[in-house]
Amino acid sequence: MADNVTSLFRSTAAHSPSMAALTREGGDGTGPVDFCIPCNPYFPTPAMFDQLASRLRDIITYYPSGADTITSELCNLLQLPPQCVAMGNGSTELITWIDHLLVHESLAIPVPTFGRWTDQPLETGKRVDMFPLQESSGFALDLAQYAEFIRKRGTRVAVICNPNNPDGGFIPRQSLVQFMDAMADLDLIVIDESFLEFADAENEPSTVEDAVMRPNVIVLRSLGKNFGLHGIRFGYLVANPALAGRVRTMLPKWNLNSFAEHVVFMLKEHGAEYMESLHMVRRDRLDMARQLSQLPGLTVYPSQGNFLFVRLPVGAEGTVVRDRMLTEHRILVRECGNKIGSSSRFLRLVVRPQVDVRRLVVGLEQVLYGTRRGAAVPEPSNGTSYSSGTAAVDRLVSQTNGAGMVGLAAQAAAMPALAPGSAPAAAAMPAPTPLPVPTPMPAPVPVPAPMPAAASMGGPMGAPMGVPMQPPMGNPFASPMGQPVGAPMGQPPMGMPAPSPADGLQAVAQTGMPGLAAAANRRGMPAAGGLTAAQVRGRTQPAPVPEPTGWPAAGAMYNQQVV
Repeated sequence: MADNVTSLFRSTAAHSPSMAALTREGGDGTGPVDFCIPCNPYFPTPAMFDQLASRLRDIITYYPSGADTITSELCNLLQLPPQCVAMGNGSTELITWIDHLLVHESLAIPVPTFGRWTDQPLETGKRVDMFPLQESSGFALDLAQYAEFIRKRGTRVAVICNPNNPDGGFIPRQSLVQFMDAMADLDLIVIDESFLEFADAENEPSTVEDAVMRPNVIVLRSLGKNFGLHGIRFGYLVANPALAGRVRTMLPKWNLNSFAEHVVFMLKEHGAEYMESLHMVRRDRLDMARQLSQLPGLTVYPSQGNFLFVRLPVGAEGTVVRDRMLTEHRILVRECGNKIGSSSRFLRLVVRPQVDVRRLVVGLEQVLYGTRRGAAVPEPSNGTSYSSGTAAVDRLVSQTNGAGMVGLAAQAAAMPALAPGSAPAAAAMPAPTPLPVPTPMPAPVPVPAPMPAAASMGGPMGAPMGVPMQPPMGNPFASPMGQPVGAPMGQPPMGMPAPSPADGLQAVAQTGMPGLAAAANRRGMPAAGGLTAAQVRGRTQPAPVPEPTGWPAAGAMYNQQVV
């Protein structure tokens, strides 16, 4: 297998090799421990797999029902109006049709991100305006800067992945609604919520209800990722009836297979198991971040997906780490050098049960810090310490002790142990704070020189894991952007006076988005040409109470308590 590892990854362009290909190369018929493909490891349950296995002959022998029948059942389950939904053979099929039908000249997308959002429009001759997420700010997306970027480029379609893949960055719902209203003149806005089921930062983070009342917004949802069934290939989009119908009419009648049909019709009996699986993934995400952040020099970025984005220690090459983890430890990781906006110094690691994480950590310890002759991290020299060439990045490395999000690790360490199957408390997410009125820029303040990497690491690279590292300088709960974790966005750093309106300017309510002062209190109101909620449902009287399905409605399933 070792001889074919590199060729397998080279032949898959922007993606990793399939599990089938890796299993064939393994020789023994078993695949590696998978930290690459972002599946839900707790769903379906073993009993559900047994039920599918018992029906296998019928599933693969007979035609499925038409897509309308399967879509109707999914809408009953999630309490969505069928005229606002289109189901596809995975989110990739829907992205393809969105590009062909609704993207006419240009599309903007923050990078790094899911590769089909950059590759698909490029393949059809569109201009793709890529907005780079900055490592120095923890890859956080600033919506105001993104909107300004779109205006300057004259882009007609905007895409936001929430949470973003591969870094897991999260945008609060209210901020996204403000963005929709500020950019209401665009041809299209797509909010890709493929990984939102795993988020716990808000009680109701989905923008599905907001999208159906606007004429130019599509919300994309995945089923394979959160249901742990990538191979079945099913996903759906939600939009106002005209927009959803335009995509739906172009889809083949049998674009969904019999496996998809059987799973959708099984789900109504397994809502409780599904909710518990999401809670278990969130618990494992926190524990996995804690364990990884203890590896010297490894940076762990905060994530709301079912994966963690990590930066390897200085000197480590991602392709080498990936290949050695696979050949020496039978562990598959996602090296992100082929993602636009990323590099080979980054890995995306899928959240898995704790027993697998322990195996991952042991493998990384041996590959990164093992015997110096074979270690991926070179022996530190006694000369000049490492510098990235960017002062902000160097400060981030020094402030986090080279080991990533100290605040995240501290939160995990402070949490009480959870009983099996118990639900962790939802992470508190403050409401977005309006940005202040711009003020004249003060005189430049000298930027302090970055701390030497050797001093910030608390010891030489490759020190035994049992040797305690020196605590980082400053606030141990500081975020990469220089504010304490949980501090409302837009507030000045501690010790700085709050900005006041410039002379001659009238203080107005700010939203953080250009041109949104007048729309600050319009949440829930349709944009020009949009539909009201009553119009979407095709009625003007109060809607009847739907029959209970035993399954949480779309957009309301994120922090249910498991009983």
